[in-house]
Amino acid sequence: MSRVAAVTGAIGVTPGFAALGANSVTAPAGPAGLGNPRVIQSFLLRVAAATADAAVPVPPHTTNGDEQLYPDKSASYSKALLQDGYGRVNLNAYNSLKTALNSGNPSDFENMILGGTVRETDPQAGLAFDLEGSDAAQFGNAPSPANQENLVVVPPPPAVASAAYGTELVELYWASLLRDVAFTDYSANSIAAQAAAELSSMPSYAGPRNSHGQVTPNLLFRGGFAGELVGPYVSQLNLIPTAMGVQPISQQLSTYLPGIDYMTDLNTWFEVQNGISTGLQAQVDPQLRYLHNARGFAALTYNDPGCQEVYAALLVLLTLGAPLNPGNPYVDSKTQMGFGTFGVQDIVSTLNEVSARALGVVWYQKWFVHLRQRPEAGGGLVHLIRTGLGNTVDAKLNGNVLNSQAVQASFGRYGTYLLSQAFPEGCPTHPSYPTGHGVIAGACITILKFFFDGTFVIPDPVVPTDDGLSLLPYTGSDAGQLTVNGELNKLARNVTFGHGILAGIHWRSDSQQSMILGEAFAISVLQDKARAYNEKFTIQFAKFDGSIATISNQ
Repeated sequence: MSRVAAVTGAIGVTPGFAALGANSVTAPAGPAGLGNPRVIQSFLLRVAAATADAAVPVPPHTTNGDEQLYPDKSASYSKALLQDGYGRVNLNAYNSLKTALNSGNPSDFENMILGGTVRETDPQAGLAFDLEGSDAAQFGNAPSPANQENLVVVPPPPAVASAAYGTELVELYWASLLRDVAFTDYSANSIAAQAAAELSSMPSYAGPRNSHGQVTPNLLFRGGFAGELVGPYVSQLNLIPTAMGVQPISQQLSTYLPGIDYMTDLNTWFEVQNGISTGLQAQVDPQLRYLHNARGFAALTYNDPGCQEVYAALLVLLTLGAPLNPGNPYVDSKTQMGFGTFGVQDIVSTLNEVSARALGVVWYQKWFVHLRQRPEAGGGLVHLIRTGLGNTVDAKLNGNVLNSQAVQASFGRYGTYLLSQAFPEGCPTHPSYPTGHGVIAGACITILKFFFDGTFVIPDPVVPTDDGLSLLPYTGSDAGQLTVNGELNKLARNVTFGHGILAGIHWRSDSQQSMILGEAFAISVLQDKARAYNEKFTIQFAKFDGSIATISNQ
């Protein structure tokens, strides 16, 4: 079985490379005059790693078909391109984007037709190559779901007219209405109760339900991976005070003032779609607070560099003295300890490695495969259809969102059917699916699982007060069940939902699939790195789905 079949599952057939195996290619001789044994060994190691990576099949990259279905491209990503009208991109502008994406020529990207001064965010990152891990093109749809070795890493997202799309949009409207409510208050909040009841009634809702098939207020905006439903909404790893060396870190943060949402009038919404800046700035709350509500997560993830939240998690694990993964070769050593390999420096550098490289993988999917529109565009479609302006666009929406209580409640608050946004400019200028925050979070927590013992129980768990001003001991009946792996899974979800559903800029399916994509990419990087260690080891850890990944050089 190939490396990826053994660890992440085989994911397709590579045209022209079906017969290529890790040992089927004779290593090239290397540069003339190469004689140093260590340099020769390094060269052969890199050739072997590249050969194994090239043997991973390239799967199909299937879209949801919306781009081809609607001639006016009203169901596809077009933010910052020149717009002809509400919900309608200028087709010459759209084609200028497609020309650049199809050619990959840097000069074609400079010829994209924009509507204002706001620029598209780094589409060429999806074309960058890497020297470690599988290539971006090697993640996609499995050709045969019946084949147990196939893993669907990036399936097509829901089509705009589907019930699933409508349900995801309903969830986003409810999240926008709950942006300033503390997670600990959901159980007693009337809006949370309405949200839970409406989502319970929707068969296509993809979030967790209780044993009776109902969505409860405390299940809102959560995921279903192992440990995510245990304990408080916010991961312990982004609550427990820690330190960077001798510098204490309280984990309090600057959030945004409550009650201030954006893009709720049609003119502003249209200007933003055209790439015209509103000139507004998010209003910062001068009071530092712990993460306790959706607006806090929006503030945290607005401008967080790389794997900031996971780096904080690493510091917490070090502060708690969390044990290393039992497979770490230095766990039982009486003469050595890890540092540059299998120690803190290795952990830090690997986190940075995968966070940067994972973006290239997800940017390929965003720009060169899916071009999925953002929720703010979906909210625009709701408004156009509900107000009778919808005959100006080709895209259609399911009645489950058009007739939803969430949309009506949002109209009652803002006076339009648009989806309110936590940021003045709404979403960033790159397509929605999958999400960068999700793929980085999924990749980085996978790295921490590789280095730390995932079964270790977090001691003395905490929960923020409903104003976020302090931490209290968490005394729930499941307080003794908060493990490293469970809190890492929860952390990844917190990060991607914080920058997604809770801020109003990503769909649930964006986050779900990006976490899985990040995990698969990180595993491919770890397998390459395994070849380079001198220490012999076999490390195992639990993946999101509960199956066991094995990284070994023995």
